[in-house]
Amino acid sequence: MDKITLHDKTFRKYIPYEVFIQDIERVAAEINRDFQNKNEVPVVVCVLNGALPFTAEILRRLSFPCELSCIRVASYMGTETTGKVQFLQGLVDDVKGRTVILVEDIVDSGNTMDALLRYFREQGAKDTKVCTLFFKEEAFRFGEKFQIDYIARPIRNQFIVGFGLDYDRLGRGLKDIYILDE
Repeated sequence: MDKITLHDKTFRKYIPYEVFIQDIERVAAEINRDFQNKNEVPVVVCVLNGALPFTAEILRRLSFPCELSCIRVASYMGTETTGKVQFLQGLVDDVKGRTVILVEDIVDSGNTMDALLRYFREQGAKDTKVCTLFFKEEAFRFGEKFQIDYIARPIRNQFIVGFGLDYDRLGRGLKDIYILDE
């Protein structure tokens, strides 16, 4: 499908799955390189709901032992960020003294990531590595404060849906990535 309609908005195909899956392969190889010879079992934390497909693809490609956990936060209403991060489901696993690989679907302003990094510090994580499928560098406001360790694909600062990303709860199941057709 070249165009789709979700609620009141039309989206056009932006990045086909066959293109960004290569980015996922590359990022998984980078993570493997960094973790395969370490004497620790990191905790891969999926940020629900959006990062679920990306996390599954990453996990299939990791060649070292790791655990999986999930956390759920929200900061969007419609196509706009609220600027406030709500913790809807906290972490159930203990990360004290452990390395966390935080897997996010998209990092734009960095507000959510800042709140999550603070949260993991408070939980006593030894280190937190950030892995994102998409990164909107021009919207990112925390470059002085923290870095994104693994970026699958930088994109323009436009609203996208598909492969876990939604518009008011619709579009997460789309295989390809779609951009708002304005």
